Amino acid sequence: MAGYVLAKKISGLFRGDKIDTLESIDSGMNNKLPVQSLSVTQHGVEGDKQADPIHHGGEERVLHHFPREHYGQYRRWDLITNFKDVPAMGENISTVGLDESQVNIGDIIQIGEVLLQVTQPRSPCFKLNLQFGHPKFALAMQESRMCGWFYKVLQAGEINANDSIVLIERKNDISIAQAMKIYFLPEVDPEQYQQLMQCEGLAQNWVASMQRRIDTHQIENWQYRLYGPAGEPA
Repeated sequence: MAGYVLAKKISGLFRGDKIDTLESIDSGMNNKLPVQSLSVTQHGVEGDKQADPIHHGGEERVLHHFPREHYGQYRRWDLITNFKDVPAMGENISTVGLDESQVNIGDIIQIGEVLLQVTQPRSPCFKLNLQFGHPKFALAMQESRMCGWFYKVLQAGEINANDSIVLIERKNDISIAQAMKIYFLPEVDPEQYQQLMQCEGLAQNWVASMQRRIDTHQIENWQYRLYGPAGEPA
Protein backbone atom coordinates (compact mmCIF):
# COMPACT_ATOMS: atom_id res chain seq x y z
CA MET A 1 0.00 0.00 0.00
CA ALA A 2 3.03 2.29 -0.15
CA GLY A 3 2.17 5.60 -1.76
CA TYR A 4 -1.58 5.07 -1.29
CA VAL A 5 -3.56 8.31 -0.94
CA LEU A 6 -5.67 8.16 2.20
CA ALA A 7 -7.16 11.62 1.70
CA LYS A 8 -6.76 13.82 -1.37
CA LYS A 9 -7.50 16.97 0.57
CA ILE A 10 -7.36 18.18 4.16
CA SER A 11 -10.61 19.75 5.41
CA GLY A 12 -8.87 21.99 7.92
CA LEU A 13 -5.69 22.75 9.83
CA PHE A 14 -5.86 24.26 13.32
CA ARG A 15 -3.66 25.51 16.12
CA GLY A 16 -3.97 27.69 19.20
CA ASP A 17 -1.71 28.89 22.00
CA LYS A 18 -4.31 30.19 24.46
CA ILE A 19 -5.63 28.29 27.46
CA ASP A 20 -8.99 28.98 29.08
CA THR A 21 -11.26 26.99 31.39
CA LEU A 22 -14.17 24.59 31.11
CA GLU A 23 -16.04 24.82 34.41
CA SER A 24 -12.75 25.76 36.16
CA ILE A 25 -10.76 23.02 34.33
CA ASP A 26 -7.91 24.29 32.15
CA SER A 27 -8.37 23.48 28.46
CA GLY A 28 -7.16 24.67 25.09
CA MET A 29 -9.92 23.01 23.03
CA ASN A 30 -11.86 26.21 22.43
CA ASN A 31 -8.86 28.18 21.21
CA LYS A 32 -7.88 26.33 18.05
CA LEU A 33 -8.06 28.61 15.00
CA PRO A 34 -8.05 27.69 11.30
CA VAL A 35 -4.75 28.28 9.53
CA GLN A 36 -3.40 27.66 6.04
CA SER A 37 -0.29 25.85 7.26
CA LEU A 38 1.30 24.21 10.28
CA SER A 39 5.01 24.40 11.12
CA VAL A 40 5.74 21.02 12.67
CA THR A 41 8.80 19.86 14.64
CA GLN A 42 9.46 16.62 16.48
CA HIS A 43 8.48 18.37 19.71
CA GLY A 44 5.30 20.13 18.67
CA VAL A 45 3.44 22.51 16.38
CA GLU A 46 4.55 26.12 16.33
CA GLY A 47 1.85 28.24 17.96
CA ASP A 48 0.01 25.26 19.46
CA LYS A 49 -0.36 24.62 23.18
CA GLN A 50 -1.94 22.04 25.51
CA ALA A 51 -3.36 22.79 28.96
CA ASP A 52 -2.24 19.44 30.40
CA PRO A 53 1.13 18.42 28.90
CA ILE A 54 1.20 15.24 31.01
CA HIS A 55 -1.85 13.75 29.30
CA HIS A 56 -1.79 15.73 26.04
CA GLY A 57 1.03 16.61 23.70
CA GLY A 58 4.56 15.25 23.94
CA GLU A 59 6.63 13.72 21.18
CA GLU A 60 4.25 10.79 20.65
CA ARG A 61 1.20 13.07 20.42
CA VAL A 62 2.40 16.05 18.40
CA LEU A 63 -0.60 16.19 16.05
CA HIS A 64 -4.21 15.25 16.69
CA HIS A 65 -6.21 14.10 13.64
CA PHE A 66 -10.00 13.90 13.93
CA PRO A 67 -12.55 12.92 11.24
CA ARG A 68 -14.91 15.81 10.56
CA GLU A 69 -17.97 13.63 9.95
CA HIS A 70 -17.90 12.31 13.51
CA TYR A 71 -19.39 15.61 14.70
CA GLY A 72 -22.52 14.83 12.69
CA GLN A 73 -22.81 11.35 14.15
CA TYR A 74 -22.39 12.57 17.70
CA ARG A 75 -25.14 15.13 17.04
CA ARG A 76 -27.43 12.42 15.69
CA TRP A 77 -26.85 10.56 18.93
CA ASP A 78 -27.80 13.75 20.86
CA LEU A 79 -24.40 13.81 22.50
CA ILE A 80 -23.53 17.36 21.40
CA THR A 81 -26.03 19.60 23.17
CA ASN A 82 -24.51 22.92 22.05
CA PHE A 83 -23.49 24.44 18.73
CA LYS A 84 -19.79 23.55 18.85
CA ASP A 85 -18.21 22.21 15.67
CA VAL A 86 -14.76 21.71 14.15
CA PRO A 87 -12.20 22.12 15.77
CA ALA A 88 -13.95 21.75 19.13
CA MET A 89 -12.23 18.39 19.76
CA GLY A 90 -8.93 20.27 19.85
CA GLU A 91 -7.77 18.68 16.60
CA ASN A 92 -4.94 19.95 14.43
CA ILE A 93 -6.02 18.09 11.28
CA SER A 94 -9.56 17.54 10.01
CA THR A 95 -10.53 15.33 7.06
CA VAL A 96 -13.60 13.80 5.47
CA GLY A 97 -13.67 10.18 4.34
CA LEU A 98 -10.86 8.86 6.51
CA ASP A 99 -11.68 7.12 9.77
CA GLU A 100 -10.30 4.86 12.50
CA SER A 101 -10.89 1.68 10.48
CA GLN A 102 -8.61 2.87 7.65
CA VAL A 103 -5.61 3.99 9.71
CA ASN A 104 -3.38 1.49 11.55
CA ILE A 105 -1.09 1.78 14.51
CA GLY A 106 2.43 2.49 13.25
CA ASP A 107 1.38 3.75 9.80
CA ILE A 108 4.02 5.99 8.23
CA ILE A 109 2.19 8.90 6.66
CA GLN A 110 3.37 11.83 4.53
CA ILE A 111 1.54 15.16 4.66
CA GLY A 112 3.34 17.86 2.70
CA GLU A 113 6.94 18.03 3.88
CA VAL A 114 6.16 16.21 7.12
CA LEU A 115 6.66 12.49 7.71
CA LEU A 116 4.53 11.14 10.55
CA GLN A 117 3.84 7.90 12.39
CA VAL A 118 0.49 6.97 13.94
CA THR A 119 1.05 6.24 17.64
CA GLN A 120 -2.30 5.80 19.39
CA PRO A 121 -6.00 6.58 19.43
CA ARG A 122 -7.22 9.46 21.54
CA SER A 123 -8.14 8.33 25.06
CA PRO A 124 -11.30 10.32 25.83
CA CYS A 125 -11.54 12.21 29.11
CA PHE A 126 -14.21 14.09 31.04
CA LYS A 127 -13.24 17.44 29.50
CA LEU A 128 -15.20 16.30 26.45
CA ASN A 129 -18.30 16.00 28.66
CA LEU A 130 -17.88 19.65 29.64
CA GLN A 131 -17.04 20.72 26.11
CA PHE A 132 -20.16 19.25 24.50
CA GLY A 133 -22.60 19.44 27.38
CA HIS A 134 -23.24 15.73 27.83
CA PRO A 135 -22.15 13.84 30.99
CA LYS A 136 -21.34 10.64 29.09
CA PHE A 137 -19.70 11.99 25.94
CA ALA A 138 -16.28 10.56 26.85
CA LEU A 139 -17.81 7.15 27.52
CA ALA A 140 -19.61 7.25 24.16
CA MET A 141 -16.34 8.06 22.39
CA GLN A 142 -14.59 5.20 24.16
CA GLU A 143 -17.33 2.72 23.23
CA SER A 144 -17.92 3.94 19.65
CA ARG A 145 -14.17 4.23 18.94
CA MET A 146 -14.84 7.46 17.01
CA CYS A 147 -11.88 9.05 18.68
CA GLY A 148 -9.32 10.31 16.18
CA TRP A 149 -5.63 9.54 16.51
CA PHE A 150 -2.21 11.00 17.25
CA TYR A 151 1.01 11.28 15.29
CA LYS A 152 4.64 11.57 16.21
CA VAL A 153 6.93 13.41 13.80
CA LEU A 154 9.67 11.54 11.93
CA GLN A 155 10.57 14.43 9.63
CA ALA A 156 9.78 18.05 10.47
CA GLY A 157 8.47 20.62 8.01
CA GLU A 158 5.36 22.39 6.79
CA ILE A 159 1.86 21.01 6.32
CA ASN A 160 -0.34 23.07 4.01
CA ALA A 161 -4.11 23.09 3.71
CA ASN A 162 -4.03 21.76 0.14
CA ASP A 163 -1.75 18.80 0.92
CA SER A 164 -2.82 15.19 0.43
CA ILE A 165 -2.42 12.53 3.11
CA VAL A 166 -0.39 9.62 1.77
CA LEU A 167 0.31 6.23 3.35
CA ILE A 168 4.02 5.52 2.86
CA GLU A 169 4.35 2.28 4.82
CA ARG A 170 2.05 0.03 6.82
CA LYS A 171 3.84 -1.53 9.78
CA ASN A 172 1.02 -3.42 11.52
CA ASP A 173 -2.38 -5.00 10.92
CA ILE A 174 -4.19 -3.44 13.89
CA SER A 175 -6.31 -0.40 13.05
CA ILE A 176 -7.00 2.53 15.34
CA ALA A 177 -10.52 1.19 15.91
CA GLN A 178 -9.19 -2.27 16.81
CA ALA A 179 -6.59 -0.75 19.13
CA MET A 180 -9.34 1.13 20.97
CA LYS A 181 -11.39 -2.06 21.30
CA ILE A 182 -8.46 -4.01 22.73
CA TYR A 183 -7.19 -1.29 25.05
CA PHE A 184 -10.61 -0.67 26.56
CA LEU A 185 -11.72 -4.29 27.00
CA PRO A 186 -13.71 -4.60 30.25
CA GLU A 187 -11.47 -7.43 31.50
CA VAL A 188 -7.73 -8.08 31.34
CA ASP A 189 -6.82 -10.02 28.20
CA PRO A 190 -3.06 -10.66 28.05
CA GLU A 191 -3.21 -12.32 24.64
CA GLN A 192 -4.89 -9.38 22.92
CA TYR A 193 -2.76 -6.90 24.87
CA GLN A 194 0.38 -8.63 23.63
CA GLN A 195 -0.80 -8.42 20.03
CA LEU A 196 -1.29 -4.67 20.40
CA MET A 197 1.90 -4.14 22.40
CA GLN A 198 3.93 -5.75 19.63
CA CYS A 199 2.80 -3.12 17.13
CA GLU A 200 5.78 -1.09 15.99
CA GLY A 201 5.22 2.59 16.70
CA LEU A 202 2.61 2.19 19.46
CA ALA A 203 2.90 4.94 22.07
CA GLN A 204 4.99 3.87 25.05
CA ASN A 205 2.42 5.00 27.59
CA TRP A 206 -0.05 2.52 26.08
CA VAL A 207 2.55 -0.25 26.16
CA ALA A 208 3.34 0.48 29.82
CA SER A 209 -0.33 0.60 30.77
CA MET A 210 -1.11 -2.79 29.23
CA GLN A 211 2.01 -4.35 30.75
CA ARG A 212 0.91 -3.07 34.15
CA ARG A 213 -2.51 -4.67 33.70
CA ILE A 214 -0.88 -7.98 32.77
CA ASP A 215 1.41 -7.81 35.81
CA THR A 216 -1.32 -6.83 38.30
CA HIS A 217 -4.20 -8.75 36.68
CA GLN A 218 -6.41 -5.71 36.92
CA ILE A 219 -7.48 -2.67 34.93
CA GLU A 220 -6.98 0.82 36.30
CA ASN A 221 -10.05 2.74 37.47
CA TRP A 222 -11.47 4.79 34.59
CA GLN A 223 -14.01 6.73 36.64
CA TYR A 224 -12.07 9.97 37.01
CA ARG A 225 -10.88 10.01 33.39
CA LEU A 226 -14.41 9.47 32.07
CA TYR A 227 -16.43 11.55 34.53
CA GLY A 228 -14.06 13.89 36.37
CA PRO A 229 -14.33 15.05 39.99
CA ALA A 230 -18.13 14.75 40.03
CA GLY A 231 -18.04 11.04 39.28
CA GLU A 232 -20.39 8.97 37.15
CA PRO A 233 -23.79 10.63 36.63
CA ALA A 234 -26.84 8.90 38.09
